[in-house]
Amino acid sequence: MRKRSVTIDGHRTSISLEDAFWEELSAIADTRKLSLNALVAEIDHARGTAGNLSSALRLHVLETLRQRLSRA
Repeated sequence: MRKRSVTIDGHRTSISLEDAFWEELSAIADTRKLSLNALVAEIDHARGTAGNLSSALRLHVLETLRQRLSRA
């Protein structure tokens, strides 16, 4: 488990995720030519008030991997 600080809409927040999720989020951000902060902010905005941010990030990684597999 690794805790990182990110900035969302000018506010710093800490998020704890397993290393595998941080690695995949970084790869997704690179593929989309976004910073990790920008990707996390996008996911945060999409979730609205539902659930917590760590869960939303894990679910985003899962959905991205599922989409890749369905195209393969």
